[in-house]
Amino acid sequence: MGKKQIGQLQPYELVVIIMIAELAAIPMQNTNIPLINGIIPIFILIASEITLSYISLKSERARGVICGKPSILIKNSEIMEDELRRLRYNINDLLEQLRQKNVANISEVAYAILETGGQLSVILKSQNRPLQPKDMNIFTPPELIPITLIIDGCVIKENLNKIDLSLDWLKGELEKDGINDFKQVLFACLDSRGEFFYQVRSE
Repeated sequence: MGKKQIGQLQPYELVVIIMIAELAAIPMQNTNIPLINGIIPIFILIASEITLSYISLKSERARGVICGKPSILIKNSEIMEDELRRLRYNINDLLEQLRQKNVANISEVAYAILETGGQLSVILKSQNRPLQPKDMNIFTPPELIPITLIIDGCVIKENLNKIDLSLDWLKGELEKDGINDFKQVLFACLDSRGEFFYQVRSE
């Protein structure tokens, strides 16, 4: 299943989890039932789940059967009543999901799509989307992923090596502000703009 939250699980994955929990509980509740009677079905379920996941990964058609397909609930600000009825999804649920996406007005929505995992994806009309620098022909430099260098006084040498920087460089940056010991530093990193940021420990 990988790293997923409950809300991101496919229906069959949730069923497998519930069944595994039930099978694991049976031998513990009844000591007359051998433990192996609970373990074997669990392994079979896990193997089945892995097989279904692999099949859905490799086949678009199988993925549609196993996981379902996304459903359009709003199209050009029009609520798709038939689709709501088919999914047993009421308008109050739809409005709640829109509010969670910071969308107050259906008239601003180009498309609202219910994904197979149960999340609602919202695409706003172009005139209602937040202004982007490219809309104003403003160039912005690409952002970098922040790199953590120190946590709780411990230097993360692996990250320094990744960005071809040395302990001497890190020590020099801290000494500029009179910090002579890494242990004085609570947190330090190179932020998304490539700038050095740190915070010292409280006294």
